[in-house]
Amino acid sequence: MVLLKNNDKTLPLSADVKSIALIGPLANSKAVMVGSWAGAGHADRDTRPVSLLTGIKERAGEQVKIHYAKGASYAFQDADDVSGFDEAIRAAEKSEVIILAMGEEWSMTGEAASRTKLDMPGNQIALMKALRKLNKPIILVLLSGRPLTIDWEQENLDSILMAWYPGTMGGLAIADVLFGDYNPSGKLPVTFPRTVGQVPIYYNMNNTGRPYDPRQPNSKYVSRYLNTDNSPLYPFGFGLSYTTFDYSEITLSKTRIIENDKLTASINLTNSGNYDGEEVVQLYVRDRVGSLLVQ
Repeated sequence: MVLLKNNDKTLPLSADVKSIALIGPLANSKAVMVGSWAGAGHADRDTRPVSLLTGIKERAGEQVKIHYAKGASYAFQDADDVSGFDEAIRAAEKSEVIILAMGEEWSMTGEAASRTKLDMPGNQIALMKALRKLNKPIILVLLSGRPLTIDWEQENLDSILMAWYPGTMGGLAIADVLFGDYNPSGKLPVTFPRTVGQVPIYYNMNNTGRPYDPRQPNSKYVSRYLNTDNSPLYPFGFGLSYTTFDYSEITLSKTRIIENDKLTASINLTNSGNYDGEEVVQLYVRDRVGSLLVQ
């Protein structure tokens, strides 16, 4: 799982929390836990997948009240349907914190499942906007097999956890992360665009003839967009943690190399926060003068 946003340390949930609203069309789904390429544990022929609702109830125990409401739909034809909103709002009003289980239903990702848009399907974002008016902490557990365009969610929600389709024990695993029993250390293996108009967008794309330079934002005749930032919403390799890590300056074993030489880059990494954690150290290099061989 990848922690994409955690404003004001909304996660992990406080040990003092007494009531949680769990809302969304994927909250009580076993099928979404295992996704579209399920082997053992497929929901329609096996009872093993653990839904998020079950996982949270088991982890929270009797001392925490869970107010569950489906609230929204991921179906495209339900985009204007608000029939479930009142129940979801009532559940949220009775709760200290709101957890949203939203994204794409399992069959929306995989073979024969292309989309022209990557925004949240159905009426899910409309319900998010209604719940935002309550001014309570909102955590989005995003369930999907691919990146979605969640620019509004990034701007307006407090925390976002990309859980993908986590498997048969997914409900318990997500609960472990939400309650702080496990510190997420995942990094994105794909890039999240701000909008589909940026696609294709990935970390090692070849430069255009006139690449955009963020140091010169007003340059006109470069590869840029008039109505959105050039950068992705979340870049390849992005992922937050409940703790903080301090990186020293990079030390190189040599200042000059010739053919067949080896170069070692080293850093000192320190966990400077309050939680145990794992960090994936990433190093990206770029050859500014080498030629490109095109087969």
